[in-house]
Amino acid sequence: MPCPFPAPELQRSQTSPTVLPDLYTPRHLKTPPDTSRQLKTTQDISRYLQTSPNASRQLQTSPDISRLIQEDPDISRRMADSTALSASSSSSNSSSLKGFMSSALELIYWRETLKSAAGFGLSLLVLVSLATLSVISVVSYLTLALLCVTITFRVYKSVVQAVRKSDDGHPFKSLLERDVCVTPESSRWAADQVRVHLNRLLVHTRRLLLVEDLVDSLKLAGGMWLMTYIGAVFNGITVLILADIICFTSPLVYQKYKTQIDRRVELARSKLKETVDRLQDMLPGSIKRTKAA
Repeated sequence: MPCPFPAPELQRSQTSPTVLPDLYTPRHLKTPPDTSRQLKTTQDISRYLQTSPNASRQLQTSPDISRLIQEDPDISRRMADSTALSASSSSSNSSSLKGFMSSALELIYWRETLKSAAGFGLSLLVLVSLATLSVISVVSYLTLALLCVTITFRVYKSVVQAVRKSDDGHPFKSLLERDVCVTPESSRWAADQVRVHLNRLLVHTRRLLLVEDLVDSLKLAGGMWLMTYIGAVFNGITVLILADIICFTSPLVYQKYKTQIDRRVELARSKLKETVDRLQDMLPGSIKRTKAA
């Protein structure tokens, strides 16, 4: 007599499987939803272009969306504006970095003597103060000094305006109206740059510590051994003070004695290369560095 109830295996196969919420998959590994299926009209595309910064690049990959865009010239214009805006933001970030680097080089090379002297004196004063006082005291004294200057100048300009009966406004009006906020594009660009350099540092650190190349790891060991002697003589603040002095004085010395310094540096570089090659030849053949052809 056949069993009136199906077997447990057959019963499980006939029922629909239970769908559990995806709670354990990381967010960056989840597949994003297909946006092109949700956009049916040109109005939907217009709203999507206003909400997403990279919308134009995402919409260009769908043939249905491309057909709708070709039918409406206003959507094409908005997509072109969105693409141009993203390109201009990336170019503005790179141009701001180049402008900062050029300003720093002009400061170090003493192109403007007054600004370079002020930068050198202020940085040296801060470092020497950190060597003798605590960080809290240095920050407090610097803030008080800045407030004394700004309050005195503000009161002086107010008195001058009252005597002359003029209405020139706030003396720091131009600085108060300047935009100092960090834009989302700049923060994302800075985060990407930090991520790239951090990943590069991690890869090189792993390669050196796990002895992927014995010669490079021995160089690191020699450098750290020399740093133990430097650390026994100087502390971190003293090293920063010396680095600040060298940073502001070495360009002037190099510009004055460029030929002699280049000759000595080339001689030292050749001697160092010969020493490294001699040490490399003393290593066993299985761990020698493969020289480039």
